Amino acid sequence: MTDGPRTLASCPSTSNSGASGKAGEVQYTDGWTGYRNLGKFGYTHRVTNPSKSPGPAHVLMPGVHRIAALLKRWLLGTFQGAVSNDHLNYCLDEYTFRFNRRSSMSRGLLFDRLLEQAVQTDHTPTYERFLGTGRAARQD
Repeated sequence: MTDGPRTLASCPSTSNSGASGKAGEVQYTDGWTGYRNLGKFGYTHRVTNPSKSPGPAHVLMPGVHRIAALLKRWLLGTFQGAVSNDHLNYCLDEYTFRFNRRSSMSRGLLFDRLLEQAVQTDHTPTYERFLGTGRAARQD
């Protein structure tokens, strides 16, 4: 998670391009002030503030609510809702990876890519790291 409020221009993934998409496209956002500089990056910015709009939020921004609903269903189904704050970022990363690959035509290559990464990456003591989050080891 972030340490505090940031502007869109200070985010590493958007500092060069402004937002996802191509310049000249219309970017629909909520009322967060961090998006106010989108015009500087060549985007047409349309603000929809759900709390000030007469319609329900799920009608105004259906994509946002669909992703949030799918995320909640995935967390409840996969982890039975038992995700600690220490592991939430890892779970969100995995969800993002799965969501972005949902329509991939080369899903069969996933195992090959994971195997390549495992061979090229140095060992990380994940078990010790997991125990360092405050969870005690199982006593058999």
